Amino acid sequence: MEKTMQVNGREFTIIKLLGKGKGGYSYLASDGQRQYVLKQIHHEPCDYYQFGNKMEAEIRDYGRLKSVGIRMPEMLEVDIPQERILKEYVDGETIFDLVLADRIKPHYLEQVREMCRVLYAAHINIDYFPTNFVVQNEELYYIDFECNDYMDEWNFENWGIKYWSKTDVFMKYVETHK
Repeated sequence: MEKTMQVNGREFTIIKLLGKGKGGYSYLASDGQRQYVLKQIHHEPCDYYQFGNKMEAEIRDYGRLKSVGIRMPEMLEVDIPQERILKEYVDGETIFDLVLADRIKPHYLEQVREMCRVLYAAHINIDYFPTNFVVQNEELYYIDFECNDYMDEWNFENWGIKYWSKTDVFMKYVETHK
């Protein structure tokens, strides 16, 4: 029996789990016509990050990133009572998978650095972990909506870059998350 989930009364077939983040589970879903990402907010504890209202944060962060022009999927629908978000599906490989396969191209780093230029000017940091970036048609998309006020400690050069190649930090992460 196939699993379905509803967003604002519309039914979607769940194709597969795409990933679990600090704030929710993201599924590849279909309405029979198109594919989407359906994010179900969860309330599981996260010992390294504090949340307020996750739905409000997703909506606020999406608006903040959209206003500065970050390339990301469209937020298509929000179902507040069920804590679900329907997003455009960006079909491609994650930077994480490309790092593992030794297929990172210099222009991916150029694109993330261009995002940084825009973000830093707006005093914003995003989550630079490589599972949050997908390459589609050689263009880099930030597929998470999380953002925070800028802090040097969490910028790309001081934190994110450690995970964009096979550094010791990246390989330790891979080893501990098999």
